[in-house]
Amino acid sequence: MRTIVLATCVAAALLVAGAPATMAADVTIPPYMRTVLANGATLLIMPRHDVPLIAFTAILRGGSAVETGDAAGVASITAGLLEKGAGARDAFAFADTVEGAGGSFNAAASSEAILVSGQFLAHDRDLMVGLLADALLRPHFAASEFDSLRNRRIESIRAAKDSDPSGLIRSYGRAFLFANHPYGRAAGGSERSLAAITRDDVLAYYRANFGADRLTLIVAGDVDSAALTRSVEAAFAGWARAATPLPALAAPANVTGRRVLLIDQPGAAQTYFWLANTGVARTFADRAPLEVVNTLYGGRFTSILNTELRIKSGLSYGASSGFVRGSVPGEFAISSFTQTDTTAEAIELALATLAGLHEHGVTDDMLASSRNYVLGQYPLQLETASHWVGALAELEIYGLDRSYIEGYGRAIEAVDQQSAQRVIKEAFPLPENLVVVMIGDAAKVRAAAARYGPVTEMPLAAPDFDAPPKARPVR
Repeated sequence: MRTIVLATCVAAALLVAGAPATMAADVTIPPYMRTVLANGATLLIMPRHDVPLIAFTAILRGGSAVETGDAAGVASITAGLLEKGAGARDAFAFADTVEGAGGSFNAAASSEAILVSGQFLAHDRDLMVGLLADALLRPHFAASEFDSLRNRRIESIRAAKDSDPSGLIRSYGRAFLFANHPYGRAAGGSERSLAAITRDDVLAYYRANFGADRLTLIVAGDVDSAALTRSVEAAFAGWARAATPLPALAAPANVTGRRVLLIDQPGAAQTYFWLANTGVARTFADRAPLEVVNTLYGGRFTSILNTELRIKSGLSYGASSGFVRGSVPGEFAISSFTQTDTTAEAIELALATLAGLHEHGVTDDMLASSRNYVLGQYPLQLETASHWVGALAELEIYGLDRSYIEGYGRAIEAVDQQSAQRVIKEAFPLPENLVVVMIGDAAKVRAAAARYGPVTEMPLAAPDFDAPPKARPVR
């Protein structure tokens, strides 16, 4: 394995360093009201009268983590159908009403929640509340819309496999890393699981997991809090609690040693690779040093990873790293791609950067650069009503307190060598403890894959993201 001395990346890092950080601009959460309604729903309202707009996010706790049996993707299909006809409006009328008001209305599922978000003009407040109440309480789940949406999702996966499978590697990777844990289930489903889902599955998911006690509605913008509260109470007063309790989510285990999943794409000119292990949860105490160090390692153009794999060696057009932090630990992953004949060289170099991070740490100059970068970006993420809706949603979903936002700047300023070394040791996996996931021409990269541990192979054409149970590691 090549040894990377991290100091070689200091010059590139300082290109964006600017002057040393002095005092972070404090970010204070604007005043907002939090109310728990009689039926168990939670309402947060943040008045902001700078522009005549209202942004909202409705959080339905559960998501794909509460799917049962072999129905991966049913939460995503359920979410997608919420805007395809509800109340007195069919799919066309619902979309026409939103568009006619100049608004937006979108629903999607994640591992732990279904999120419905949008934005309307302030004078359309009651229309916004009415549309949301219709979607959540009175969705049509029309058979024709179900068939159309499910078929489009299947075709989208097939099209990605035929053209650019890079967007699918995380689904393969999470299935391989987390196995039977809910995080291993692709939130959008696979070709096979989607094809097996019926409208009855959607109705069953809805009946079990939709209810007032699962709902947190967050609204920010040009609103009168008292009037909006009355409107929401009237619209959702008749909604009962969900039929099933929200189950606790267990923490996934860390991987010890290395194992490889090779997804065969015959004739591929490139190999996509994803190197990962279980990381940390959203409540991880050292969030600030974690984000400073990951920015240096793989979170920006001048990062260590991108400098080595793209700028210096030319092995890739891009390489990055990141943590997915849920209510329990998600993954830390390195992702990149390279030409087929340089597959082993690129993976070796990525592993060498991770080894170098553990061996050499980062320099004071690099820390100063990253602190300035993160501090410069952070206030830009909290400017609009939509930004604040998202920020409050994060606090609510993960049970975080105000200091997560208000103390962040000071925490970033306080990142030093001691805290950086601590998170490198605690959160960044050692290169010998990783799953290695590759999409490429197996005939040409099989030998390279075998260098990193027992190899399990599956064809890209297979209709699932997880290797079939009968698959056995091969050498």
